[in-house]
Amino acid sequence: MDKEKATKLDYKKEYKDLYLPKTKPMVIDVPEMIFIQVEGEGDPNTADSYKNALEVLYGLSFGIKMSKMSGSQPKGYFEYVVPPLEGLWWMEGDKYLGTTGLAGQKDKFQWISMIRQPEFVTPDVFEWAKENLRKKNPDIDLSSTRLVTYTEGLCCQVMHIGPYDDEPATIEKLGRFTEESGYICDIGEERRHHEIYLGDPRRTKPERLRTVIRHPVRKA
Repeated sequence: MDKEKATKLDYKKEYKDLYLPKTKPMVIDVPEMIFIQVEGEGDPNTADSYKNALEVLYGLSFGIKMSKMSGSQPKGYFEYVVPPLEGLWWMEGDKYLGTTGLAGQKDKFQWISMIRQPEFVTPDVFEWAKENLRKKNPDIDLSSTRLVTYTEGLCCQVMHIGPYDDEPATIEKLGRFTEESGYICDIGEERRHHEIYLGDPRRTKPERLRTVIRHPVRKA
């Protein structure tokens, strides 16, 4: 086996409890992680802001990953697979996005799109990556982009298999599990409906898409 491939960190495989839950809901305590985030609003299928967010997130994430090619890799750099796209979603006045938010109201979505970063990504590395991305794409909008340390804490999560528009049934199943397990859903101003996307909708049939759905909880 190629030595580089053997030592490359794949967060999905290394931390299966975070990225590969079963279709049966489970409780998890999510640790501190580093993310690049972009905040915006609007329908992810049509909004220019969402398209820009993905360009920013992937541009910065792969720019940092490929820094080794120019010999400018950060201190502590190691080989890794760029983690999957994630999203925090809400609507103004809507506590449980998904139960009411997916039927003709997507233009009202508010979101934070994000990609996890390796532990060596510091504020200096982040600024370096932004500057390099600006050089490649001077028109890109980095105004709502930030590097954050995020600890999600106690959550219930489940794997949703199928189209995004079919999520409400899975969310309801997750809600029943949360209540039966002695927890209360803790979605609010600080903690959000969370999705992790394990399939590319451009290349994967809708019925085969896999999405981790995670809700913050607290003890009842």
